[in-house]
Amino acid sequence: MTQTRKTSIMHIDTQPNPFSNRTGAGLFLTLATVALTLGNPAAAQTLAPGLTSGAVFTADEYGSTISQIDLSSGTVTTVPATIEPHNIQISPDGSLLLAVGLPPDLAEESTDQSSGGGMAGMDVLGEVVLFDPHHMTSGPVARIAVGMHPAHVITDLAGKRAFVTNAEDDTLSVIDLTSRMVTATVATGDYPHGERLSPDGHEIMVANVQSGTVSVIDTEMLQEVASIPVGITPVQVGFTPDGSLVYVSLRDANQVAVVDVKARKLVATVDVGRNPIQVFATPDGRFVYVANQGTEADPDNTVSVIEVATNKVMATIPTGRGAHGVVVSRDGTTVFVSNILDATVSAIDVATQTVIATIPVGKGPNGITYLP
Repeated sequence: MTQTRKTSIMHIDTQPNPFSNRTGAGLFLTLATVALTLGNPAAAQTLAPGLTSGAVFTADEYGSTISQIDLSSGTVTTVPATIEPHNIQISPDGSLLLAVGLPPDLAEESTDQSSGGGMAGMDVLGEVVLFDPHHMTSGPVARIAVGMHPAHVITDLAGKRAFVTNAEDDTLSVIDLTSRMVTATVATGDYPHGERLSPDGHEIMVANVQSGTVSVIDTEMLQEVASIPVGITPVQVGFTPDGSLVYVSLRDANQVAVVDVKARKLVATVDVGRNPIQVFATPDGRFVYVANQGTEADPDNTVSVIEVATNKVMATIPTGRGAHGVVVSRDGTTVFVSNILDATVSAIDVATQTVIATIPVGKGPNGITYLP
């Protein structure tokens, strides 16, 4: 049976010099050493310290690596990922780092045989790779096969289960992290991509790129309990901390949709930058940060800051080219944005809404996560 081709999220394929001297609006942190070679199991790079405490991890899709930024010591370490990781997530207790993507050989084949990353007439099974985030240089602790063309991974509040969106087969894989096996598969909308867990842990919101909907998945029943129309090409979702609202990036509309979670309906749309991808709210619920990636031919390099009280953009912050992933530190002081084309992470000070550091990482950083 021939499979229908689907169009995936746009990935900017250009791989520029990741250490170009782009200062933007903030402080460029100069690398002391650069050692990204195939022969090295890890590359450690020293940065000037001074940001909020904790660590930031990026999924370096073009380099098949994961980068770890230690914010206390100012050290960046880049290790092989065994996959081309698209997204990455730390577990709630900080004991596991989960990365999801395709093995490099399959990822190359998918790029060669189809336009836009979609697959035609072939199965592309992906993997979730587990790491100990405190011992990244030791390599993966487990590899788990999931569905076709996986995009994002999250865990439940207890860190006992992981959930993976499988874009090509319109499903969500449920993984038991103790046995490290897929224990259930949940149907979603057409081409599921980004996902987030509700603050109470009861529901998962999944952005379905091709059906223009958000699936609401009950985490106990493990089934879709609602499908909410939101607009064209929804890519990722982000809850406000109280769980009352979900913000959904609408890539091709250059907008973010606002969904009332209890009412299960669209209540507003907000114009943002070009081709918005990931969204993330601050812990106090005041702001939602939106990374504007732009197109392959004309990448954007901004983050739109939406004020939740008014659903208006109150600031637009220049970052790096191909702004994609967003995460906020637990103390709410700093926002971290992965920039695909510049192979950097921008650190934004929430108090001043300016970039205070630009940190080189591996090639093509997409997903990003924060470990307190």
